[in-house]
Formats: sequence, structure tokens, C-alpha cells
Amino acid sequence: MVLRVSISGIRGVIGDGLDAVTVSRWASAYGAWLPEGPVVVGRDSRISGPMVFDAVAAALASTGHEVWDIGIATTPTVEVAVQESNAIGGIIITASHNPAQWNALKFLQGDGLFLTAAQNREVRQRYEDGSGHVSYDKLGSVVERQGADDQHLNAIMNVDWLDVDKIRSRNLHAVVDAVEGAGGSIVPRLLEAMGVRCTPLYCEMSGKFPHDPEPTPAHLKDLSAEVVAQGADLGFAVDPDVDRLALVDGAGTALSEEMTLALAADFLLGKTPGDMAVNLSTTGLIEVVAAKHGGKVHRTPVGEANVVEAIIGENCILGGEGNGGVIYPTIHAGRDALVGIAMVLQAVAEHGGTLAEMAEALPPVFMVKTKVAAEDLPSGKALEDVLNTLGPGSIDSRDGLKWVGESAWVHVRPSNTEPVVRIIAEAQDEAAAVELIDRVKSSV
Repeated sequence: MVLRVSISGIRGVIGDGLDAVTVSRWASAYGAWLPEGPVVVGRDSRISGPMVFDAVAAALASTGHEVWDIGIATTPTVEVAVQESNAIGGIIITASHNPAQWNALKFLQGDGLFLTAAQNREVRQRYEDGSGHVSYDKLGSVVERQGADDQHLNAIMNVDWLDVDKIRSRNLHAVVDAVEGAGGSIVPRLLEAMGVRCTPLYCEMSGKFPHDPEPTPAHLKDLSAEVVAQGADLGFAVDPDVDRLALVDGAGTALSEEMTLALAADFLLGKTPGDMAVNLSTTGLIEVVAAKHGGKVHRTPVGEANVVEAIIGENCILGGEGNGGVIYPTIHAGRDALVGIAMVLQAVAEHGGTLAEMAEALPPVFMVKTKVAAEDLPSGKALEDVLNTLGPGSIDSRDGLKWVGESAWVHVRPSNTEPVVRIIAEAQDEAAAVELIDRVKSSV
């Protein structure tokens, strides 16, 4: 399989496009691009993680960097660790929501943000050049660093809108499905700190994912069943690197992952009005919630780095992606399921009712997501002509093509992480969304 190289880093299947040699070459290119100084490295719990780490550590040492090994850590934990230290960069070893055979390198700047598109191009040039290695007497070393989880949790617990006593007073009980990923320890710790009883599900961090690790309703059957069996108030599902969050209500109903950011935004903007930034594929509920609180929404191409650029450039109070990614720049400008959990718990505590009641208070919309092989769809002007047959509306061409009608939209774009084209449609009911998808697919 061809290695995926994008604004999200490099990603591939172990033994089929991604191996120790490839990892080492890319980590060396990144190390050669960086200035002098230490580099934070953390990984999720994938079985291939130790092998990939060894290749990364050797490459960084070969380019003269001290490696700060923080062990198994969530993506946002690594970002905070870089941001709050004098490290000059960081590498996160994780393929996020991809299946277990995948792994990836995500490169961070010295402020804990992902590399920009321009910086990624510079690293790629270093990869092509193969330069930057140092002499034997200037090699770096590997140092274990403790306390990254504590640092991340403390940052969340100290936000001014968090009222632990109020949350504790609700005597909430939550089930956590960490899909045997990096969240298996830190998510239960967060709930305990907030006075929420936690029932862990798949929290041993074995890296042996018991189900598809993407936190979408189709993959949350075990969590839904456990919430009902335990009589819990709600359930939280995170992906292996804990930058995405999905919710299950007390009746065991899995909410669309699009609801995570909408509910978080409704809570936070009610506390601190301001603008938001989200990508083009995120639910239109964000505009509804922002308007309710007097805010504006800035849309960007898909890719966390693109959303973060808009958050910073437009001075947004909150941002994220509809895949369950919540970005709260007050702590750090990256997707963080732990921050999302804190917002949802505080919202439930203040609402006084249930998660289901909070979700039902938002206008009904339905989103359908599918993917097809790139050769199965027209592109360019031909695809635009197909989208225009859907009805009156506008076309946004910043990331693939997005048709926006009066009460529905369709977004067709190549994936950043898989060799496919994604088709996403949102309408006021399921039948209308499915019809839009079918009309696009039938254009082949």
C-alpha cells in the first residue's frame, strides 16, 4: 500500500508501505529540519508502537536531538508536553482511528501545534535530500520523562468554568470505552478527579482493538450495552490516541459523533461568547449553536492544522471537527477528547437533566458518511456538474467540492488518511441525506 503523506503527517500499514527504514528516514528528515534542542515523543498503545518508537528515537539521535520519551500518551497529552516545556518539537506515534495494522508519525512544532502545510513541504524536501545527520560525538540520547499525564490533567482541572463540586453533586456514573488505546488510564483518572464514578471498558491499553477503533455509532454497541447493564448516566468512547470523543446517553443510544462538538459549543459559548472555526465537513448545527450565542463560524478545509490556523487567526474561543474533535485553545490548540469530556460533564451538571435531553434540544439533522474508490467518481468540472443537479445552492471548492443548499449539503473530497474519496451529506432527515448520497454515487 502506498504511504499516505499529508498535512496530518505520514501514515501507512506496517509491513506494507510503512517499516522501520521508512519511519527512520522521515523522522531523520524532521530532525534535520528542526533547530537544536530536545524532542518529545509519545505513542499510543499499538503493537507496532515500540518498533516505530525505536526507529524514531534512533533517527532523532542521529540528527543530534535528545529524545524525551513520555511513553504511552494521548495525542493532546504530547501536545501539552511540548507546549509547556522547552522542547523544540514533538512526534506522536499514532494512526489515530485507523485499524491496528496502521501506524503513523505526526510532527509538532515547538509550540505544540502540528506543522503547517509549508513546514511539511520543507520536511519532505529534507526527506528527499537525506541530509542532516551529525558526527559520532554530537549524537543525541533518549531520556524517559515522567508526569505528562499529570500535566495534562492539571491543565484541564484548572479551567475557570469547571465546577467539580457541582459535577460531584450529580453522582454521575459513566462507562469509558478506550478501545485498548492510550486513553485507558488517563480518561478514568479524569473522571475520578471530577467525582464521576467510572466503569472502564477496554481500558487495559493492550493495543489489541476489540472493535473498529473509529468512535462512530456503528462501533459503539459494546459501550451502549454496558451503559444499560450498569445503569450508567452516560458513556464516553475515545479513539486510540484520544483526540476524538463520541457519546452514549443513559438509554444506551449512541449519539452521532457530530453531536460532541455541538454540545460542547452550546455549553462553552453560553459561558464565553465568541467565534468558532470548524472544517467544511462538520455539521451545520455549529452555525445554529453559534448564532444562538451571537458568534460566527469560520469554515476551513479538512485537516486539524487548517482548523487550528483559523482558530488562531480569527481569535476563536473554540473549534474542532465533526468527527468528535473538540479544540479549546485556552489549554492547547489541538483536538482533545479529555477537554470534551470535561465540557460535557459540566454541561450535564448545570443542565440538571440528562444527556439525551440536551441532545434533543438541538434541531434535528441527519448526516450520512460513506467512502468510495477515487476512480468510482468523476472529478473537477464533471463532479461540479453532478452536484449542481442536486438543486439551487453554492459550490465551495477549497477542499474537494461542497454543495450547500437551503437545508442540506454534500461534501465530496479525497481523504487525507486513506486512499479513498469521502462523500458526506447532511439533511433534516435520514431519507433526504441518503438520497443525496445516492444521487452523487449514481453519477458514475
